[in-house]
Amino acid sequence: MSRKFLWLVAGLAIVVAGAALFIYSLFSAKVPFGESGQAQFIYIDRDDTADSVRAKSALGWRWDVYSKVFSYRLRTGRYHAYPETTCFQLYRQLRNGTQEPLNLVVPTARTVQRLASVLSQSLMVDSAEIASALTDSMYCATRGYTTASIPALFIPNTYEVYWDISVDKFVERMERENNRFWTAERKAKAEACGLTHEQVATLASIVDEETANNAEKPMIAGLYLNRLRIGMPLQADPTVKFAVGDFTLRRILNKHLKVESSYNTYLVAGLPPGPIRIPSIAGLDAVLNHAEHAYLYMCAKEDFSGTHNFAATLPEHYRNARRYVKALNKRGIK
Repeated sequence: MSRKFLWLVAGLAIVVAGAALFIYSLFSAKVPFGESGQAQFIYIDRDDTADSVRAKSALGWRWDVYSKVFSYRLRTGRYHAYPETTCFQLYRQLRNGTQEPLNLVVPTARTVQRLASVLSQSLMVDSAEIASALTDSMYCATRGYTTASIPALFIPNTYEVYWDISVDKFVERMERENNRFWTAERKAKAEACGLTHEQVATLASIVDEETANNAEKPMIAGLYLNRLRIGMPLQADPTVKFAVGDFTLRRILNKHLKVESSYNTYLVAGLPPGPIRIPSIAGLDAVLNHAEHAYLYMCAKEDFSGTHNFAATLPEHYRNARRYVKALNKRGIK
């Protein structure tokens, strides 16, 4: 066997080995990050370009080869790469828009602006875009709500969504979840209370503000329903705080009770025009499954436990109130 032939065979072997190594590096090599064993996330938003996506992907020269063979079109989203993810698999995810959903927590926020702020921390959409839609009367009207009642749309929970979900798609998802929550049984209970589901949400939001104690919520809901039935003003302190615009108030004074607002239930009979926060599921169910009793009055307990003393008559209520005021004065709370 000639030396020339051997050199030819050796050269061919080197070429084949080099080609195999190149193909392996191109299609089978793992992404150059993710050594911690945790998913590494790549976020592609509307301001990105092919060049910025290339940099974020850390694929380097491989990106250049892939994009020449498989054209790239920017797709927003949240993409993941695990230590076992190959470079080519990551490119295909980015190219095809195969993103990984996230668990989005919809909170019991007190205002639409606060809701927008919290959501924007987990989603691509800007908080101003969310707030603008939910405070737009025409936009809310297309969903069957007013800007005052729109908080009733949201059912606080954890939902699986895509990071780049639009405002419209998010609202549509919330509508589906709202419809899922309002089963025939819940609708029947709301009707038995003489309330629409928006009114249930409004009352539930007041109940939620009155106490964080879920066990007590049906008692408070029953009290307010008793007042509504006899035409008695709700006189709910949380609605005054909402009207004043200050939920940090620890003591409601006469000057606060005189604030002119459709939310001031000391001045305006019936329910306010909408929820004073996004109500919790516990609050909603507390209204629908309210306690049956004769109580018309309640006062925070003097032990500051966050629960209440209930009363059926004014004299009894005044005794409870005096104990609470005495406790406030003792602590110097004004």
